[in-house]
Amino acid sequence: MAGLAPKPKVLRDRKWKEEEATVLVPGDIVSIKLGDIIPADARLLERDPLKIDQSALTGESLPVTKNLDSEVYSGSTVKQGEIEAIVIATGVHTFFGKAAHLVDNINQVGHFQKVLLSH
Repeated sequence: MAGLAPKPKVLRDRKWKEEEATVLVPGDIVSIKLGDIIPADARLLERDPLKIDQSALTGESLPVTKNLDSEVYSGSTVKQGEIEAIVIATGVHTFFGKAAHLVDNINQVGHFQKVLLSH
């Protein structure tokens, strides 16, 4: 599984370095290109459009076009283009992280569970 984790190119000390996504912090500049998994929520810094598949997060069946200042979400996949972006959120603070936290905190027992528990 560790080999599947995204290793984005990050601008550090004026040089592009491949880093683990876990060391990204808001304010980092990352380079994303065709086939990459977006490593963190980020805002695009260039005018060239980027096509993103964010169906796993939003349910949209087709890639969406993102332009300058658009936000892209961690876990989305780049389908077309190459661009630089500034990280705006990581980990549990990302769009996906917040959604996962909401789902994790649901303590309601559904009708089916109630029926099973009563027998």
